[in-house]
Amino acid sequence: MSTELRELYQEVILDHSKHPRNHRELPEADCSADGFNALCGDRIRLALALEEGVIKEAAFVGSGCAISRASASMMTMSLKGKSIEEARALHERFHSLITASPDAPPDPERDALLGKLAVFSGVCEFPARVKCASLAWHTLDSALAGAAAGQGGDDGR
Repeated sequence: MSTELRELYQEVILDHSKHPRNHRELPEADCSADGFNALCGDRIRLALALEEGVIKEAAFVGSGCAISRASASMMTMSLKGKSIEEARALHERFHSLITASPDAPPDPERDALLGKLAVFSGVCEFPARVKCASLAWHTLDSALAGAAAGQGGDDGR
């Protein structure tokens, strides 16, 4: 990873960790799910408001490390206006980014589709932090699975 990208990575992660976007309750949520990382204690509750299969609002509450909070913050920003299918595809691309080999050549197409989320490319250099970065995304999968099943999430809302 280039020095410039590493500095950008650190800047964006710190900004979103200190000032997370969409860090609030979402009373009008149609589905929600809870996530927990037993290795480090990170916790998240993700809530989504849907309209005709499109994510209109996304918010989270919880606590965790800088990477976990920044990932949740940036994920909720990226989800707004996306269909459920687009959200799942975004998760697959993000997962591919953070689990890639640090020696793997860049994937410009994937990174362009990820937009600002591409700053998480440095996470793959720290395997212990992959679970921190992916917690919000796995929680998203649970919330969407609950919505598809008509249950509103893993808590029955």
